Parts: sequence; C-alpha cells; structure tokens
Amino acid sequence: MSVAERTLIGAPVDRLEGREKVTGAAKYAYEYEAANVVHVVGVAATVPSGRVVRVDAESALKLPGVVAVLWHATAPRLAGDTDPELAIMQSDRVSYRGQWIAAVAAETYAAASAAGRALRIDYEEAEHDSVLTADHPALYTPETVNPGFPSETSQGDVDAALAQADVVVDETYRTPTEHNNAMEPHATLAVWDGDDTLTVYDSNQGVRPVRQALASAFSLDPENVRVISPHVGGGFGSKGTPRPNVILAAMAAKVVGRPAKVAVTRQQMFSVTGYRTPTIQRVRLGATRDGRLTAIAHDVVEQTSMLKEFAEQTAVVTRMLYAAPNRRTSHKLARLNVPTPSWMRAPGECPGAYALESAMDELARALDIDPIELRIRNEPELDPESGNRFSTRNLVGCLREGAERFGWKEPPSRDGRWLVGTGVAASTYPARRQPSQAIARADADGSFTIGIAAADIGTGARTVIAQIAADTLEVELERVHVELGDSRLPPAMIAGGSMGTSSWGAAVVKACRGLRPRLGGELPVEVFADTEEDAGGVEREPVSSHGFGAQFVEVGVDSDTGEVRVSRVLGVFACGRIMNAKTARSQFIGGITMGLGMALLEETLLDGRFGAFVNHDLAGYHVAVNADVPAIEVHWLDEFDEHVNPMGAKGIGEIGIVGTAAAVANAIHDATGIRVRELPITPAKLASLI
Repeated sequence: MSVAERTLIGAPVDRLEGREKVTGAAKYAYEYEAANVVHVVGVAATVPSGRVVRVDAESALKLPGVVAVLWHATAPRLAGDTDPELAIMQSDRVSYRGQWIAAVAAETYAAASAAGRALRIDYEEAEHDSVLTADHPALYTPETVNPGFPSETSQGDVDAALAQADVVVDETYRTPTEHNNAMEPHATLAVWDGDDTLTVYDSNQGVRPVRQALASAFSLDPENVRVISPHVGGGFGSKGTPRPNVILAAMAAKVVGRPAKVAVTRQQMFSVTGYRTPTIQRVRLGATRDGRLTAIAHDVVEQTSMLKEFAEQTAVVTRMLYAAPNRRTSHKLARLNVPTPSWMRAPGECPGAYALESAMDELARALDIDPIELRIRNEPELDPESGNRFSTRNLVGCLREGAERFGWKEPPSRDGRWLVGTGVAASTYPARRQPSQAIARADADGSFTIGIAAADIGTGARTVIAQIAADTLEVELERVHVELGDSRLPPAMIAGGSMGTSSWGAAVVKACRGLRPRLGGELPVEVFADTEEDAGGVEREPVSSHGFGAQFVEVGVDSDTGEVRVSRVLGVFACGRIMNAKTARSQFIGGITMGLGMALLEETLLDGRFGAFVNHDLAGYHVAVNADVPAIEVHWLDEFDEHVNPMGAKGIGEIGIVGTAAAVANAIHDATGIRVRELPITPAKLASLI
C-alpha cells in the first residue's frame, strides 16, 4: 500500500497555508504595496433613477491630498461591449441607488473619502420602481435561467392532475433579498506598465474572468494583463464574476499615472457586489392518499436590474428531486431600479429547496405520513427531468442514516415557556466539472510543483490539490508545492458552483499521471494537462450527477416572545469520495450555519420610497454568530462517483445550505403548529401568531 493510499485522500490534513493566515503573513489584495499609490473611493448615486447633470468637483479638488475626480464627463472610455455593471461612469444614466457615478483619487483613503463626501452632484431624477410583487405589471419570462437552463418546463397535464388529486398543497413562499458579506471586502490594486500592460492584485473567485474583463474593457491583449489573487477572504459567489472595483482601480491608475487601490466599503458592498434576489414562489403538490405525488408545479417570481438580466434558477431543483408524472416549473422576472442580482451560495437550489421542502412537509402533515417516509415513497428511479440514470443517488440513505443518528422522531414537547419541535429537509446540488489545465513539475531536489490558476477562497483548495497530487504521484505530501491564484498559471474553472475541486483535481490527476513515467529521467521535467476533451467523465453515457443530503433540526420557540433557538443540527451527505475530512466538515458546517442565518436572521430591507437598502451594514444585516450556532453534527456516506472525475468526488461547498432553512421552518411548525412561509422567521412574525 502506497503512502498516498494510507494517509492522503480523505485524511484530515491541516491547511497548508494555515500558519501564514494566523500569523498575518498571508497577503490579501489590499495589503499589497506599490510605490506612489493613490487611494480611490467610488461615489454612489443618491437617487434610484435619472441622470447625472453635473458634478462640481471644485471644492473636492481643493482638499489636501486630492489628486483627481472622475465622472462620466472625465472618465476614460471603455470598450462598447463592456458588461453594463462594469461600465462605470460611461454615461449620465442612473439605474439604481448606490450605483458608482463618480470617484475620487487621493493620497490617503481618508482624504479620498472626505473628498467624495464634498462632491456636489446635480441630478435630473426620474420615476423609479424598486419593489417586487407577485403581480408586477412588467413581469416577463426570460429565455433561460442561470447558468443556461430553460426558464420553463412542462411534462404531462399538471392542472388536470391537481384537480383529480386526493390531497393538494397550494401555498406561496417568500425569501428576501440577501447579501453575501464575505469577511474580506472586494478590493483591488492596479498597476500599469506603460499604456498596454496591466497588473492587478484582486480579491476574486477566479483570476481568468477578471483578466478577460479588464482586457476587454480597456482593449488590451489578455496576455498583457496579469491578475494575482493567492489568498481570498471568502466570496460566497459575490466574487465569482468581476466587480466594478476592478475596473475603477485600473481606470483611476491610468488617469493619474500611478498605482491605484480600491476597497469597497461594507456599506457599498450592498450595492455593487451582487446579492441573492428576493423570490415569490408558488408551489402546488398533488398526491394520492398513500403519498404518491401525481403533480408538482413550482412557479417563481424574482427580480433583475435595469442594467442587465440575471435570472436565478430557483425552480430547477424541483425538476429532479422527486418523482411525479405531471410537472411544471416557471420563472418570471421584473426589471427594477435595483442593483443586478448575482450568485450567492447555492443560487437557485437554496431558495427553491426552502419552498419545495416546506411544501413537502405540509403535504406529509396533510396526509398524516412521516415526512421521511413521504420523501422515500417519491424517490425516482431515473432523473424525472432528463430520463437519465443517476451516476449515484443516495438521498434515501442520507434520510435513513440521519433518522437513526438524530433519534427521529420525538413528538413535539414543552419545556417551561419553550415549545420544542423537530424538522427535516432534503438537500441536493449538481455535481459538475468544467475543463481546466494544470502543470506538474518534478525538480532535482525531490520536490514537486503543481501549477493551476485555481482560487482558494478559504475552502482549503491548496491543501486538497496537494493531497490529490501527492496521492497520484505516490509521494509524501511535504514534497508537493501548489501554486495558484495567478493568471499566468494554466487556466482553471473558478471557485464556484461546487465545481472547483472536481475541475482542478481532474487536471491535476491527468498532469501527475503524465509525469510519473518520466520521473526516471533527467530533472527538472514538467508535464502539461488539459481536460477540455475529457471533462464529461470516464464515459460518454449521459448521466445525471448530483450530491444529496438531509438536514435534521431541533428548535425551541419561546411561547411568550417568539424567540427561536436552534438546539441541535445534524447533516448527513452523500457527495462522492471525500477528499479531506477536516476541510469537508468545515464546508458542510459552514453551509449549515449560513442556512441557519437564512432561516432566522438574514434579510436586506428595501425602502421602496427611495429605492434604498436601509440595513446596509453588519449592525443592521444580521448573520449567524457563535451564540446562534448550536453543536452541529456532520456525517457522510462513503461513495465513489467515477462519472464526475477521476477522484470519484462531488462538490460539497454549497449543499450544506440547501435544505437547512426548510428544516428549521419545519421544526418551528412542529413545535408551534404555526407555518411561517416568509423568511426570515423572526420573533415578531411568530409572536403575533402564538
């Protein structure tokens, strides 16, 4: 048995960069230094719709340390096909409150901030519309939803099946606007070398999209743009695509002829870095008396911006999770004077599963069938959407294993003022991979270097890539060095969609397998690998690949105040082969924790009169903290899915959040008999009903 087989894949290896991070040696984007740097602050629009008539910069330019003021009359022109969210200061148009319509460059951040406040901006304000409603007159059906699914699907005759069903659940569920709020704000340092060579240090989930966006916007050869991002302090999807800070830093650096730094403030992150769209979801389930689903309908209303279309795939999870001969899903959008929504951990599956899994719990109660048994009875043999077989599917195993470990199901009880109940929900997330490239090099000193333009956003990517390489090469982990987060390295899939490890690992395995036969020759020797042609897996047979899981939750609800306390959570998952037990457990727990916040705390409030997010900081936008998080227990079932990648692994970064909010909502209903169908479930909502 090899060293790798004994100790590496699946082993709870500590993060290789852990010491750098806890000692402060790890550098993040804003911490990089450049000589003669200027600090740049974006200035936000204070109206939700209209045009900028004039920017009076005279008083700002007189302040000490101010170098330049940019607005649409003075900013450099970008290429005409620049992403509308990135095309800052290219016209006088204001599409949402908080949009960057000017910027100030100064010798210090404090000076730039003061000058930004001193700018006098005149607007011609127009009528605005910022509030999403189920019957909004401007609703339309997009052609596709993220990342390219058809917006509508239909099988059988849903209306007839619902009319003939023994039992029907027909309810509407709502989720609010939510913001990603990673620890590290979006930040960029831009350095020009002449007019055609640009280096940026940036906080992102993938250096290649940033390089391409900069090259396109400034009409540069992509080879002359270098993006460096070795350490990233979280993203949750908000850094999966380039953001205006990248463009602003490069723009300001070009104007002043000096390196430029931009750090998005916590408040500005609520406007210019994406968010999860609010949703209004009508779910209809029809079933026989013995709990067989005969019809599923899931219709979603959500929002996008005036600048560009983003349609979250909220109902897509309903297309494959349960069997039913008659099924229909749809998405409708309203274009509003709001920032453009984007990815947030498990986009689509997360809010969609909240509605579907809440409705399944309501159906179980209407039928007087155990919620786990109801799900098992509707387990499909093939993917209901595509008709393909599943590469592996072990949802039933997760439900049964979780039921045994959790002690399912204790009846609801009362402990003084506290009403105690339990809930369960299923989770799923697609298991996919994208083409990536990597190099593997053996050096004369006995060490190995893996190079790949992957991103480690705090998930432990470096460590897992090193484990995969060491396992494939059958060498000690200490001999492997990983280089990532640099656009000069071979291109790779971003850290998103739970595809990072799957995509990167496949390229690393291919490179290391190519290197092994050459280790007996002259060193150093390097092998390049590209998975473009084999990214579909080991076979060409079409299969449906997903991870699965089940979350179990116990809550206590104060019968006087409506306060909810989650006392224990269990998650059981089936996600292929686990690469690192320690980092995997952290990812599952992190997803569950974020799901607790979604269920009970997170909500960005919009004042429709002004088109403004009013709780745009961490004092008003509440996320789960230590006091909100109970002991979370995580287990997984051993699997190996050869269809996804040569490691047999599936992505795990997002599945932990998917079913958690529904499990909490179901537990609250179990405890109180009250069904709250609008997240978050706050004491105010419960106290008025108890």
